[in-house]
Amino acid sequence: MEQGHLPRPRSSEEEGQWLCACDAPSSSEEGVGGGGPTRELLLKRAAEMRRNPTEPERRLWMELRASRFHAHKFRRQVVLGRRIVDFFCPAKGLVIEIDGDTHEAERDRVRDARLRQDFGFEVVRFANPEVMKNLDGVLIALQIALERRPERWLKRR
Repeated sequence: MEQGHLPRPRSSEEEGQWLCACDAPSSSEEGVGGGGPTRELLLKRAAEMRRNPTEPERRLWMELRASRFHAHKFRRQVVLGRRIVDFFCPAKGLVIEIDGDTHEAERDRVRDARLRQDFGFEVVRFANPEVMKNLDGVLIALQIALERRPERWLKRR
C-alpha cells in the first residue's frame, strides 16, 4: 500500500471553512487588498464551527473525544497556519478532514501538501457519506493511519 493512502471504507458542507494563503478576502471583515483572514478571525470561526458541527463531524467527534479512540487525544476545529482543520491529533501530527460535496480534490491536495511541508502533518480525508454510513470502516482506516505515524514526543506519565 502506498504511503499516505489508506483503505477507504465502503460505503456537505465546506461552507468556507478551509482557508489558505491563496484565498482572496471574501468579505470586508477580512479586509481589502489580500492577506486573508487574521488569526483572530480564524479563531472566532473555529469556535463557531465547534458550536455548530455538521452531523458527520458530530458523529466522529463522539468517537474521538476525551481520548476514547485508542487513548489518542484529539482536538476539533483547530487553526493550523492559515487554515482550520476538522480534527487534529497533536501527538501523531495527524489531521482528519471530513469532506462535503463542495470540496475540490486538486485544491485539497495542494493544501494538504502545504501542511506536510510546513508542519510535517499528514492529512486523512473521509467523505460525509463514509462517516454517516460506515463509521466503523472510517475508524479502522483512522486506526491504521495513527499506527503508521510516529509519536511526535515522548509520552508523559
